Amino acid sequence: MTLAELQQKMSSRDISPAEVIVRTIQQIEKHPSINAFIETFFEKAQAEALTAEQRILQKTGRPLEGIPITIKDSLDIAGSPTHCGSLLNRELRPAHDATSVRLLREAGAIIIGKTSCPEFLMSYETDNRIIGRTNNPWDASKTAGGSSGGEAAAIATFCSSGGMGSDGGGSVRFPAHCCGISGLKPTPGRVSAAGHVPPISHPGGLLGVIGPMARTAEDVRILFEILARFDPADPFSTPMPLRKPDLSPWKEKRLRIGIMPGWLDVPVMTAMTEATAKAGMLLSELGFAVESFRPAGLDRAPNLWWFFFGQIHSRVTKASLTGKEDQLHWTGLEFLKRALDEPEPTVETVLNNLAERDRMRTRLLQQMETHQALLLPACGVTAFPHRTRRWKTPAKEIGLFEAMMPLTPFNLFGMPGIVVPMGFDEEGMPCGVQLLGRPYDEELLLELAVQLESARGQFPAPPGVDPLF
Repeated sequence: MTLAELQQKMSSRDISPAEVIVRTIQQIEKHPSINAFIETFFEKAQAEALTAEQRILQKTGRPLEGIPITIKDSLDIAGSPTHCGSLLNRELRPAHDATSVRLLREAGAIIIGKTSCPEFLMSYETDNRIIGRTNNPWDASKTAGGSSGGEAAAIATFCSSGGMGSDGGGSVRFPAHCCGISGLKPTPGRVSAAGHVPPISHPGGLLGVIGPMARTAEDVRILFEILARFDPADPFSTPMPLRKPDLSPWKEKRLRIGIMPGWLDVPVMTAMTEATAKAGMLLSELGFAVESFRPAGLDRAPNLWWFFFGQIHSRVTKASLTGKEDQLHWTGLEFLKRALDEPEPTVETVLNNLAERDRMRTRLLQQMETHQALLLPACGVTAFPHRTRRWKTPAKEIGLFEAMMPLTPFNLFGMPGIVVPMGFDEEGMPCGVQLLGRPYDEELLLELAVQLESARGQFPAPPGVDPLF
């Protein structure tokens, strides 16, 4: 049962919030091997479910009344540690909820737990020294992705109806793809990032956002409509009203969607090519004009992303880690060591790269004046065995940096994107596709994603995972 279906069933009193919470707790206890949770709030959730039942009986229920959700452990929950995957933060207990957490609570959602992430969010795998490795629900020998891997794994196993992740280089979209769910990376400023650790306000600020994750794009849209609010506590927040996209005018002139086989000439696995082609075919059958699209002048975009995400970030965090190396985890050190081995950036380099990012972003948006959305593979590879770093494609072997190139440029440019599960590779691992849009076009992307998943049909649960209802 999706979040949207749970809403309807609880509103009509066919299912009670207390029943939903009990079954959710049982589901979490049934799948300990996934190892997705840093902390759970079972007792508090059950008490809140009783209050939710009273609200429904009194017909004062709110949009998410009684819905169990999870929160990535990089977002503040008042009174609970925000570890951000590190032992160094075990004493960090915020006094207030992150803005997104507060908005979900105010809408009636019940927080069932906090989900795991890699140390400092610096890995595409979810592992840390607090609880260890999170495993993929489809195959425990493979990664659930990172950095929102705990969130994706919990949602895929019906241990949560949806929740919050964050994305600075694919960290919502890659785990969603790995675990066969949907996840939205919004435009910076559409969803408040206030209360995120680390703060999303550094010179590469277009990179990082927080976004909703759920089993379906329709569920993601429900969460987005709760979260899309102006918040003066977020320096990037924009007073952008929600819109209801009407695609009917496009039926005659046909909305144009640019399809890309990957990031420029970087190859992807065959399964990713097939998933993207299938999505393109379905969108064509829905009446949209799906056309080949190759942006020009953006060859260095992944390198610029790495400059802001890796080289700048490493210099900011290096001093705070000195003398504490014995408490660090490999997920926090892998990217850090690579970045610190590179030359120290100069002020001139920082300024030039900021200017080059803006020029590239302008070029892409100009080229997208003819194509209102882009369709790409969600990644170059499917979920991989833990600690793997090289993969074969039909053209050549690629590494981690290349595999993530369908994701990272859109963090550099601050563009919204949503992942929709589309198929499976030869080993039965999910394959997702991305729909990307121009800044503040979330409503259009969500409508396209909902139509695409409707045309695709219901996506199955992982093997051995029984639905909640």
